[in-house]
Amino acid sequence: MTRETDTVPIVGDRPEISVNAVVFATDFSTCSENAGNYARLLAGHFAASLLVTHAFLLTQAAMEVETGQRKTSRQREDLLAQLTQKANALSSGTLKAVPVLLEGNPHQVIPALAEKHAPALIVLGTHGAGIIEHELIGSVAEKILRSTRWPCLTVGPRAPRTSAGTLPFRRILYATDLSPAAAHAAVYALTFAEAAGSDLDVLNVIPENFPEDPNRAAELEKHYYHALDQLAPQHVRDFCNPHTFVKTGKAHDRILAHIVEHSVDLLVLGIRKSSHLGLEMRTSGAFRLIADAPCPVLTITG
Repeated sequence: MTRETDTVPIVGDRPEISVNAVVFATDFSTCSENAGNYARLLAGHFAASLLVTHAFLLTQAAMEVETGQRKTSRQREDLLAQLTQKANALSSGTLKAVPVLLEGNPHQVIPALAEKHAPALIVLGTHGAGIIEHELIGSVAEKILRSTRWPCLTVGPRAPRTSAGTLPFRRILYATDLSPAAAHAAVYALTFAEAAGSDLDVLNVIPENFPEDPNRAAELEKHYYHALDQLAPQHVRDFCNPHTFVKTGKAHDRILAHIVEHSVDLLVLGIRKSSHLGLEMRTSGAFRLIADAPCPVLTITG
């Protein structure tokens, strides 16, 4: 994925993460229903609060009502009723989902809510694939991912349906470029693998034609295999069954192919602004993968 080989992040102690709140951002679409089910399972597993939120901007008419007449607008009342209904539907047993209606731009108020209840995990849904989906990613989900330091689970329309029960992650793919930014994501990949009793695949993609010398390419591939094996020391192997893979080609295509070929249930990515899997443009690396992946994608910005 990148050419960095000097810094190899290694998981030392037994990986563990803390989640105080799962922030599920909904737009009340059909697609977001599946994302809500994932949010409920994660909140239950981590014994975390489940905050069901919707961000909105007042219409001109509603603004005039609330400013001039100093009363709650019908827009706000309707949204709160809809949000409360969604929260009640996600509540079960000891898990009580809390509706939180936020006024403002989603990429500002949702990360702020997560920060208020830190450490947090944000869960989002996306609507479709292709060019239209890339625009949706750019206008909503991408901006939220850009604006938060907390991990985000994005559930696209191709993700399997899930409901009550255990975490549906039988096989997890951790795609890494072996950079420091990816090291933080490794902890999440290993923690989720332990939590769900999952097999764990660790994948590095070497760019095409790098290097051009076939002998050097074989040497580099051997180096990457050794580095990937070091990511999961023996005590980590006690609770997951890691498999290491080194592929050559375009990262986007190789990662998607691996997901399909190995029936992966969760893709974990560590992203950074300078990476080609990072945040530099709307439809670049990570966001194209989020739109195209046939499974949920967990992104951690390092």
